[in-house]
Amino acid sequence: MKRLVICWISLISFCTAIQYDGYRVYEARPKNAAQVEALSNLELSELFDFWTTARLNTPTDIMTPPEQVEELLDFFKSHSIQYRLKIGDVQQVIDEQRNKIPSEMIQGLSSKSYNLTWDNYYRYDDIREFAYALSASYPQLVTVSVAGKSYEDRDLILIKISSGGSGTKNAIFVDGGIHACEWISPATVTYIIRELVENYDAHPQYVDDVDWFFMPLVNPDGYEFAHTESRLWRKNRRIHDETNTTCIGTDINRNFDYHFNEGGSSDNPCAPTYNGGQPFTEPESRALRDAILAEANRTKSYLTVHSYGQHWLTPWGWTTEYPDDYDAMFALATDAVAALTAVYGTVYDIGSSANLLYANSGPSDDWAKGVAGIPYTYTIELRDQGPVYGFLLPPDQIIPSGIETWEAFKVIAEAVAQMV
Repeated sequence: MKRLVICWISLISFCTAIQYDGYRVYEARPKNAAQVEALSNLELSELFDFWTTARLNTPTDIMTPPEQVEELLDFFKSHSIQYRLKIGDVQQVIDEQRNKIPSEMIQGLSSKSYNLTWDNYYRYDDIREFAYALSASYPQLVTVSVAGKSYEDRDLILIKISSGGSGTKNAIFVDGGIHACEWISPATVTYIIRELVENYDAHPQYVDDVDWFFMPLVNPDGYEFAHTESRLWRKNRRIHDETNTTCIGTDINRNFDYHFNEGGSSDNPCAPTYNGGQPFTEPESRALRDAILAEANRTKSYLTVHSYGQHWLTPWGWTTEYPDDYDAMFALATDAVAALTAVYGTVYDIGSSANLLYANSGPSDDWAKGVAGIPYTYTIELRDQGPVYGFLLPPDQIIPSGIETWEAFKVIAEAVAQMV
């Protein structure tokens, strides 16, 4: 029987913590259109859990429970699709990461006024504590407010970093954690926040010349569920029908009102990319919308941080046509990625979502550009490219991810500071 347990698949709300013992992840690489079509049809069948969507000459990651391994391998062979085993036991990878927690972290010890140390993935309460600790220690730079409430009534934290200027400076808006299983996203975003604030004296221009707004964890309910119940959960946790709780959650990144439901999303509440049925049905997407609109008139760049794949993506997702100012967006992205790559050699590709990856309608970046009017809007898909870990990026890569991403953000900030 199909077990709906992955970040891309829905999950019954009353299950106990999911175990992935014996689950494997295979990487398939389609070499022609017929193989892409075969994999796409297999994804639609929901027999297996696709971590990435099939594209020509591009790795497609597929997770299978142990009882369906032979069925998947037979499929590859029958369609002459090249494949390799990527993860031999998903649960083993999850357990190894959990066992890497240092003893002082288990005891909750920290030399600062918050727990985050960026050598492990932390929980919602720790991220919230981090925000308020910074505002208490650096009141001249940091203001924390609540942008709204999640479905399960958690505060949606909004952090403003500014050295003053009465709201006259250009601004950058950053969010993370829209998809619950992408733990590297809020970890990297909080690293950037720490760099701006605690290391302000080393580079004051990045705060003096630009105001920053951060929502580091847009989907706290899903994120907590991924920590306690199902590591690979994707959506939020809203119950759609009180009489039927079998399929719950909405993909927040398909719920924005710009070319809504025009491809790459689903009307099926059980689907991983369920769009909510109508735009802005989710409290999380509404809170993010309102926070962006409140500063849209001076926001020059919107950066929404995801994983994985190492892509720096521009709009649009709903069409393969490019925005009129695509060349300018691409040029700035090229400079940012060059700075990122210069640190460790991490390679990112650059392009529009629909052309580089796949169709997706109703994402936050398309809306931020098409409705909010923010010119330099990007989705950043962080480490890795999937050769080893995919969504299960080890915590020892958090700090390297933060360091290299900060270099890219510096380039964005320098450009935004000069924009009219």
